Amino acid sequence: MRIGILTGGGDCPGLNAVIRSVVRTAATHHGSEVIGFRDGWRGLLEDRTTPLDVPAVDGLLTRGGTTLGSARVQPAKLHAGLGRMTGVLAAHDVDVLIPIGGEGTLTAAHLLSQAGVPVVGIPKTIDNDIDCTDLTLGFDTAVSIATDLIDRLHTTAESHQRVLLVEVMGRHAGWIALHAGLASGAHITLVPEEPFDVAEVAKIVEDRFARGDSHVIGVVAEGAHPLPDTMSVRDGGVDEFGHKRFTGVAQQLGEELERRTGKEVRTTVLGHVQRGGTPTSFDRVLATRFGLHATIAAHEGRHGQMVALRGTEIELVPLAQAVARLKTVTPSRLAETGAFTG
Repeated sequence: MRIGILTGGGDCPGLNAVIRSVVRTAATHHGSEVIGFRDGWRGLLEDRTTPLDVPAVDGLLTRGGTTLGSARVQPAKLHAGLGRMTGVLAAHDVDVLIPIGGEGTLTAAHLLSQAGVPVVGIPKTIDNDIDCTDLTLGFDTAVSIATDLIDRLHTTAESHQRVLLVEVMGRHAGWIALHAGLASGAHITLVPEEPFDVAEVAKIVEDRFARGDSHVIGVVAEGAHPLPDTMSVRDGGVDEFGHKRFTGVAQQLGEELERRTGKEVRTTVLGHVQRGGTPTSFDRVLATRFGLHATIAAHEGRHGQMVALRGTEIELVPLAQAVARLKTVTPSRLAETGAFTG
């Protein structure tokens, strides 16, 4: 058998570990070949490949990023290029394609599957917003990085009696903010799923200082937004892929809090540092298990599926089900932060 593999969307820790796992499992247990497509779907559309064998993936377990490279492709180009992609796969005698990615990549994988291409998907995104799996690859590392940096900011906020807002990634789902906020002892956590009340946030700040506390730490997802007509947020429009351009909600909230409370507010945007660097041990193990089980599924003919973590076990779920909706923070999970707010 010949397996094709690609990494799509944004990079995240653990991608290289998945590539290593697929190649080693295919070669060692099945005597199969693996071919990599450069720069995600773009490489498949442009027929840019690289052979992958065991020596080529040695040392990848601990490396961040993706040795295959990645790129975003507009959905319209993917739809228009379905015939081209199936032709390239056939020309390289690829029996099964294993795409590793988030919502966009797995949606494209589902399109190919519907077109008759054998596909087994692997979910990776630091946002943890892929449905049908408890966790996605890269999420644990992103939360660990955010938590470590917020821990460091506590001390400087204490020293200067400041309000410090930390903006983390999370366009539509606030899982990073939720977990990093709980793990770091943040006093305020704002997520996209629940619009925030600016007056309520200001009251939390004022109440903490009134009772003698030295500082306030707030964790704000980049997609968080205020209740209508309570605070204006600049409109950044949309990018070429139809994604909303964010304009720094934490900074704008900080300016509003300074006006309302008179307290000094500083903002730190963690940005891409959350998805770079060495994966945690958890993500290395998850990546290895995802790659192993995806390769097994490919050889067993269990196509049109995505590997998923359910409890402690790796299972298969239909791609159609996995991409039907985003997995967002539930009201019950948000309610868990109540005792730790303020």
